[in-house]
Amino acid sequence: MITEKHKIINDPVYGFITMPTGKNHLLVKHPWFQRLRHIRQLGLAFLVYPGAIHTRFQHGLGAHYLTTLAIDVLKSTGLEITKEESSAVCAAILLHDIGHGPFSHALEHTFTNNIKHETISELFMEGLNKEFDGHLDLTIEIFKNNYNKKFLHQLVSSQLDMDRLDYLKRDSFFTGVSEGVIGSDRIIKMLNVVNDNLVVDEKGIYSIEKFLIARRLMYWQVYFHKTVLAAEQMLVNILQKARELIQQKVPLQMTPIMLNFLSNNYSEADLRNNPNILNNFSKLDDNDLLSSIKLWAECENKAFSLLCNRFINRELLKIELQNHPFSEDLIDEYITKTSKIFGISKKEATSFVFTNSATNNAYNANDDRINILYKSGEIKDITIASDMLNLQVLSKNVVKYFFCYPEECRKQ
Repeated sequence: MITEKHKIINDPVYGFITMPTGKNHLLVKHPWFQRLRHIRQLGLAFLVYPGAIHTRFQHGLGAHYLTTLAIDVLKSTGLEITKEESSAVCAAILLHDIGHGPFSHALEHTFTNNIKHETISELFMEGLNKEFDGHLDLTIEIFKNNYNKKFLHQLVSSQLDMDRLDYLKRDSFFTGVSEGVIGSDRIIKMLNVVNDNLVVDEKGIYSIEKFLIARRLMYWQVYFHKTVLAAEQMLVNILQKARELIQQKVPLQMTPIMLNFLSNNYSEADLRNNPNILNNFSKLDDNDLLSSIKLWAECENKAFSLLCNRFINRELLKIELQNHPFSEDLIDEYITKTSKIFGISKKEATSFVFTNSATNNAYNANDDRINILYKSGEIKDITIASDMLNLQVLSKNVVKYFFCYPEECRKQ
């Protein structure tokens, strides 16, 4: 039987927060959730911002706390939210990122065959639901947006969900990037529901404007910082090379869990049909990867060893950004240079010289919109309600192309 108990947590962003226990306390204690203590929230951003070593575990608890505040605000408007619904939506936000693999978004599709972390989170929820005898039935309905109160899902996943409100404030705190600071308290206090959709009272319009601008600034200043992009691409290339060497029967030292996932290319069906694979994924974290790369730095394969050593010692690739694709001639030129400088083949040099792109928009007018509620009862999309012209710009996709190469190439 699940008993009610309260636990106080000292969160560096919000101070002392009270977590309701019962089912949600048992979820926090579960090994699958505890694993998030070893998954960095911002992937490799700590290579640029040394303080950015906070985890998905902290983020999950923070988002849960904000959700409890939002529920209290909505109930104060006269909206009916039952105790079961409140517990279920809190569990959903608590578990929304449980499917993240090592270094979060940096390696989203590396250990599985193009499976999004949201899908793996859903699989973990289903596994927990069996373990807890159906206690998460309503949680899963809300998470998958199948419940008849759509605004509950919007608290978990939308353009103004508790996930975004927490990670912007938390990531700003730990990186020291003040541009990401948002008024999450005021935004939450301005929440309301009309026609089963979350809206924001007109008094909160300026807080929403700041939220969207902060989101844009954080993406290009932190999440897509050029050095972070270079480091993430190096990490992806390391794992791709490790897969190749494993297929070639080259002996590589690593944890058994790492070897299992790099030797196979598991599909969503594999994870759904084989609980052992999902359970193995639950044991994979940042530590497995970093430990393995340290061992690979001693590998006899020259190009692979060099790539791992440069990553471990933060000898990262240089990176250039521009608004249009880089020329193939430039890329070929730098591949040839790298091949000669390092004494490796041109094919191996492509792990050091490559181009890619990053895409982001701070607001998607075609998605669940952020609607402003006026005293007259009129509802307007934030881009229409706002008198800031640049909010229209924030809804456009911004694409930046980047080109990575070793610093040594500049000297040639």
